[in-house]
Amino acid sequence: MKISKKYYIILLAISVTVFTSCELDGGESLNGANTNSISDDLSRGELPSAVTGVLSAMRTRLDNQVDVQSIFGREYYYFTSSDPRFEGDVVAGNLDNNTFYTTSPYLSRYAVIKDVNLTLQGLENTTDIFSDEEIAGIKGVLNTLKAHELLMVSNNQYTNGMRIDTSDPDNLGPFVTYEDALLAISDLLSTAAIDLANAGGSFAFDLTTGYSGFNTPSDFLKFNKGLNARVEAYRGNYTSVLSLLEDSFMEMNGDFYNGVYHTFSLSGADTPNPLYLALNQTSNVRVSHSSFVDDALPLDSRVDKVVLRNDPVEATGLIGEYDVFIYQSNVDMVPIMRNEELVLLYAEANMLSNPSEAVMAINAIRNEAGLGSYSGALTPQALEDEILFQRRYSLFGEGHRWVDMRRFDRLNELPNDRTTDSVPIAVPIPANENQ
Repeated sequence: MKISKKYYIILLAISVTVFTSCELDGGESLNGANTNSISDDLSRGELPSAVTGVLSAMRTRLDNQVDVQSIFGREYYYFTSSDPRFEGDVVAGNLDNNTFYTTSPYLSRYAVIKDVNLTLQGLENTTDIFSDEEIAGIKGVLNTLKAHELLMVSNNQYTNGMRIDTSDPDNLGPFVTYEDALLAISDLLSTAAIDLANAGGSFAFDLTTGYSGFNTPSDFLKFNKGLNARVEAYRGNYTSVLSLLEDSFMEMNGDFYNGVYHTFSLSGADTPNPLYLALNQTSNVRVSHSSFVDDALPLDSRVDKVVLRNDPVEATGLIGEYDVFIYQSNVDMVPIMRNEELVLLYAEANMLSNPSEAVMAINAIRNEAGLGSYSGALTPQALEDEILFQRRYSLFGEGHRWVDMRRFDRLNELPNDRTTDSVPIAVPIPANENQ
């Protein structure tokens, strides 16, 4: 079972482009590194470029994935004159298995995974001298990032299945179920955590400024644990979630925006933030679903993630009055994981076993948003409703709403503004993918 030759060539092309033409954070060049030299014999000099290449590639088609998931979650609509399929196919839930919103996120995530595999292969083949701690650090970081990309694939593919083992392009592993995929991702994160714990006090490479505060093995391990807490929440293993959060960077009364981010810049061959759009545009706009403002509680400060337009905008029967304005410039960072999500995961993990503890975490979220403390029932259903409501506003436009409503079997509660619209449960497997 293999990816078609056409798709393999595309994956290879993406990998080569990443390694040969990207710049990040002040313009450090990736020129000179290539997939063959890295996989055949990773040198100490090539290592920084290889890691930077992975971090850079993680942003490829990020906007496609976030846009599609946000539309599915009825968080916002994306109207663009260049492609009406966003308000056509995507909102209607009538998905094509051979177009950009299906193939681009899929191929881009697997291209990152390929880059990671090539770098790890090069580490195995290296003739350079790395200490055991340095090797552990390289493996720990790369496998954590690989797990993140696999999770991104699983979020889209869900019960359609996905490949976990792609280390040998000529002998790809089989498609596995969603449950098996999450188990494999959790296991990969656990293995990476062991490596990070044995990686000493520093890495043999630099991370981007998006990892400030997480650029040592012990601090990056906290990100690893937080990411695994997300995976275990998706699996419904709340005891594991609580254990992982204890060792993560969760801080109940800390900065909710503390976390790990994708970075962007306008320097050299780097790229700007593709999720930023100026206010009041007419031909290329992201507009919130009307329910985001209509359902908000009075004084909720999180509503400032959208801004009332000078004039409403309409596309094929869909109307938007508020521009999405999560990012105020084209160099703003985009979160991979931040403290606010961890506090919400803590609330979720306690809602069945320790309702009062769940309410304590809920109140941390509500109070930060300018809301009064929770006064509702302590029943599992009431707490689930409240946590999903808070996740909706805290994590708006960050790719969570559709996944959240799906994992709680509540997709039917998401609104459809046209009789022809529906919310799909998963993204199709690309047409040219051979199973």
